[in-house]
Amino acid sequence: MVCSKKCSRKGLAYAYSGRKQKKRIYRGIWITRINAAVRPHGLSYSVFINKLLNANILLNRKVLADLALHNPATFAEIVNKVK
Repeated sequence: MVCSKKCSRKGLAYAYSGRKQKKRIYRGIWITRINAAVRPHGLSYSVFINKLLNANILLNRKVLADLALHNPATFAEIVNKVK
């Protein structure tokens, strides 16, 4: 009985930290996808994000990664607009 309570508490703690880790992992995936999509256009990820901010285009990384993956033509238009 003691182990079940202890294991249950540990499981809740791992679930809490796992939810935080999942957010970090997804952000890394989005950054990798954006970087892979802007390289053929002659930009790096950091330069692209900087130019996006300077052009006052407010799209988050999740949306940019989704565009790069599912709608490359629209993503290419965004890249050409910030170049």
